[in-house]
Parts: sequence; structure tokens; C-alpha cells
Amino acid sequence: MGFIWSIIIGIVAGYLAGKIMRGGGFGVIVNLILGIIGGVLGGWVFSLLGISAGGILGSLITSTVGAILLLWIGSLFNKSKEL
Repeated sequence: MGFIWSIIIGIVAGYLAGKIMRGGGFGVIVNLILGIIGGVLGGWVFSLLGISAGGILGSLITSTVGAILLLWIGSLFNKSKEL
């Protein structure tokens, strides 16, 4: 059951990250996938910083931060070149 909750929280986090990063999103489906991956990235970053977030709200915050980081990194590589 914990795996299903992780996916649901990741999907919500991807949606929130897409709304927070206006213009930085890559579409609904990709943002949702980035939210799931962002949960792993956010957990890793938080553990490096010594931050522990428990419960559903903590997991949502962790996943959202990770998804925002992924969207930001992706936007660095997705810049259109103006001539």
C-alpha cells in the first residue's frame, strides 16, 4: 500500500510543481512523471541536508521540491535559442 501512496503523492507533487513553475512545465503527463521521480530526488536532497519529513504532508513537500528541481534543471536544457 505504501508504494501506491508514493505514486499518488508523486502525481500530486508533479501537478503542484507544474503550477509553481509557470512556464517551466513540460505538459501534464511529463509533470506527473517528474513528480514521481521528484519524490526520489527530493528524498535524496533532504537526506543530504539532514532534513527529515514524515507523514503524507512531509512526503508531498519532499516530492514537490524534488519535482521543482527536476523542472528547473530541465528548463535549463530546454531553452530555445534566439537568433
